[in-house]
Amino acid sequence: MKLNQLKLFLNEFGDNVKFEYDLKKKNWFNIGGKAKIFYKANNLNELIIFLKKLDNKEKIFVLGAGSNILISDNLFDGVVIQLGKNFNNISLLGEDIIVAGSSVLDKSLSEFAMSNSLSGFEFLSCIPGTIGGGIKMNAGCFGNEFKDILLSVQAIDKAGNVKTILSKDIRFEYRDNNLSDDLIFLSASFKGINGNSVKINDEMCRLKIEKEKNQPSKIKTSGSTFKNPTLQTKKKVWELIKDCIPLDTNFGDAHISDKHCNFFVNKGNATFDDMIKLINFVTENVFNKTGIKLEKEIKILE
Repeated sequence: MKLNQLKLFLNEFGDNVKFEYDLKKKNWFNIGGKAKIFYKANNLNELIIFLKKLDNKEKIFVLGAGSNILISDNLFDGVVIQLGKNFNNISLLGEDIIVAGSSVLDKSLSEFAMSNSLSGFEFLSCIPGTIGGGIKMNAGCFGNEFKDILLSVQAIDKAGNVKTILSKDIRFEYRDNNLSDDLIFLSASFKGINGNSVKINDEMCRLKIEKEKNQPSKIKTSGSTFKNPTLQTKKKVWELIKDCIPLDTNFGDAHISDKHCNFFVNKGNATFDDMIKLINFVTENVFNKTGIKLEKEIKILE
């Protein structure tokens, strides 16, 4: 649908819909062009109406915190949806179940669990991003993953139908699951283990210190670039990169982090093409030297 038609078509959503919206400040890499349409959904009812009105006529991408995405400098010819404040609530159900909206930050969920003396969520204090993104990729660190605490997820498909999916009905894999790309996650329920808030806080602090020792922070990066190739080798992906690639390799301002070589960094004004060239260079050289095919962990929007 042409832009002028869309402006009339979506007029009822007012300022919640932006056209030719700049996505550069919406991701940690600080890279990217514009989206034809950007929609901030305030609540579920509005989201249902929006999706039904759109009627699958446009490509849809759901953007969380932007912590694990690389966005093209070209126009995204579709709709980028971001869930607003009513998807950012956390509540305690009974003694050991937490219900959280998909826009809740992983760190916020871990802190809420700690304040309610529930363990099992400590690892989330070290994962950037939102609950929705974490479920989508079965995010994890320090030996724990979302699948370990998830009970159920509420989602909506792109036709506007809401459904609840139990964790036991989801096939989780390393940084993946079999949930349809057609789903937008709305909220989720998690089960914790009753514990001691002081001990839980101590463990969160320990994990944060470990993370800060080995991973870059407060820079323009999107976390792990590649998944660990667990089915091909026992080596971690950073070990493969270190063995195969000169670590001072760069394309423009796209660099390999000197603290963790699976983290790529925008050291100034890197473009999408710069970062893609670096990703492809590493992928090709690791494959040529080891026969191992790396799979990207970061998401690409183009």
